[in-house]
Amino acid sequence: MNPDGLRFRMTALGVVVMCLFGALFARLWYLQVLDSGQFQVAAQKNGVRLVYEPAPRGRILDRKGRVIVDNQVANALTADRAVIKRNPDVVPRLAALLGQPAEAIRLAIGDPRYTDLAPVPFTQPTADQITYVKEHAEDFPGVDVAQLAVRSYPHGQLAAHLLGYVGEINDSELSGRKSEGYRLGDELGKAGVELAYESALRGKAGVTKLEVDSHGRVIGVVDKQPPVQGHDLRLSIDMDVQSLAEDSLANGLKVAQGQYDKQSGRVFAAPAGAVVVLDPRNGQVLAMASYPTYDPTTFVNGVSKSTFSQLSDPANHAPLTNRVTSGLYAPGSTFKLVTATAALNHGLVTPGTPFYDKGYIEVGKPPQRFRNAGGNSYGTVSLTRAVTVSSDAYFYTLGQRFWEGGRSLAIQDTARLYGFGSPSGIPIGGEQAGRVPDAASRKKLHESNPKAFPTTGWYTGDNVNLAIGQGELVVTPLQLADAYAAFANGGTLYQPQVAVDIEGQDGTVISAVAAHPEQEIPLAPADRAAMLDGFKGVVANGGGTAHQAFAGFPNDTFPVAGKTGTAQVNSKQDTSVFTCFAPADSPRYEVTVFEEEAGFGASGAAPVARRILEGVNGLALSAPTYLPSASADR
Repeated sequence: MNPDGLRFRMTALGVVVMCLFGALFARLWYLQVLDSGQFQVAAQKNGVRLVYEPAPRGRILDRKGRVIVDNQVANALTADRAVIKRNPDVVPRLAALLGQPAEAIRLAIGDPRYTDLAPVPFTQPTADQITYVKEHAEDFPGVDVAQLAVRSYPHGQLAAHLLGYVGEINDSELSGRKSEGYRLGDELGKAGVELAYESALRGKAGVTKLEVDSHGRVIGVVDKQPPVQGHDLRLSIDMDVQSLAEDSLANGLKVAQGQYDKQSGRVFAAPAGAVVVLDPRNGQVLAMASYPTYDPTTFVNGVSKSTFSQLSDPANHAPLTNRVTSGLYAPGSTFKLVTATAALNHGLVTPGTPFYDKGYIEVGKPPQRFRNAGGNSYGTVSLTRAVTVSSDAYFYTLGQRFWEGGRSLAIQDTARLYGFGSPSGIPIGGEQAGRVPDAASRKKLHESNPKAFPTTGWYTGDNVNLAIGQGELVVTPLQLADAYAAFANGGTLYQPQVAVDIEGQDGTVISAVAAHPEQEIPLAPADRAAMLDGFKGVVANGGGTAHQAFAGFPNDTFPVAGKTGTAQVNSKQDTSVFTCFAPADSPRYEVTVFEEEAGFGASGAAPVARRILEGVNGLALSAPTYLPSASADR
């Protein structure tokens, strides 16, 4: 072979080899230097699995720091997937022990909410079942006993609607909360303050980093961070006032159920009701009672569909419904607060303008009579007297004059100033907006249900009915309480608040919940004084509609101002309503009571409010009372 040709081939081969080694070295340098961080992370991910441990939720306290909702340790049986996979006979044994189909146990063990490295819990085993597993451990390889933190309600049903409940996050909730770190199987507040303050109560899940081999077998623990309990939430409610409100409402309804209703010819049904107690000075909720109620413990570890349906069923009077925020009622004569404010602010009357009440007014042609409740006639009355005795004719006339004097919507506009017709903004949500009716709302109602609402116009008679809180007007108990609280404090409408602050586990305040004034309701001092005298007279004056209900109450040292209402409801018995505030000249409490199908406001609702005011004032509590002879008052 030509020596020159051989050298050429060897040189070419050397160049090729050098290029190959150069490429290899370049790739190694890229992997080890330029892109080392990326591949180190990838390698770590391939060799590390994360196992999450739920964090205990923060406690819920009352305004005095007493625990209302806590956590307790509950026993659970757990199943190790890997061990049971090697011992499939455990499944039918475990199914027989727990009284469940074997297929249900298999599905639970394969539940995708749990990683392969985390044991699958079976909650709520009995003590006998736990003992049996321990005594027969050889028959249950992979099955162990663990302890889990679950929600605890040491006071049972107390404040259930305000507190709400927790449950497992569902698919739709998860899709909206993935960015917040939620995973399948996590607990989530579903209602009440549990939902409203979820971010504070939730806590931070613990994380264990396990090193695994290529087959997924655990080699060791890389890192472990324990769970961090959520923050405590201190509520504005007082447990003593809450308990008093719930007890007074339940017993008041029970007493009403034994009373004969002359109008319907049967005893009062009185199946449900609501009480709310506010601090007029800042809008804080001191108590919130809705009846019938439920036990939040029902939702611990999940609730069956049948149980949930029963709690939601209108036939059972929907125990899950918070009637304070979601119940819609005609307010009856308690709405005269709005009509009086509108008439004074628009110059329709002055406090001293006389009106002769002959027991009725006539509207339209041919004339239609609108009568006082009970057919009473009060003679010549001023605004103050009209409020005290609840002269319907006086307020009918105001409604008539507003509409016939220029199609004025002054009553509706004033109602919205007081917060009616829109949610109050209370943080727990679930509110109904209510309805302040006018021509526009009438048209919408007609379009949605022309049979029930055959007309589309708004007429004098509609405005007359509205003036005494009847017709298509509906409000929530919370809206009514908030409106009277605004009048009581001099005109500031507050957004109701249910919390005082968020606290760390050591009691340090992390963030305080400030009062939230929404708007001011204008009312001249002389006009307000005349209205206030009328509300005081409801209780203190011999002709006042609630005077009998407060007989013997120390009104001289703890004066009460209030208003009765009796709301007529189609095809049902009257709703009993009473709202009040005390002490009248420097109020600390606003109490509103609604009792469905319980008759006159002075008969059923007023005695309940009296009992609550006795309790907050440290007085001996009256026995649950119903006053069938109390004054009629729409």
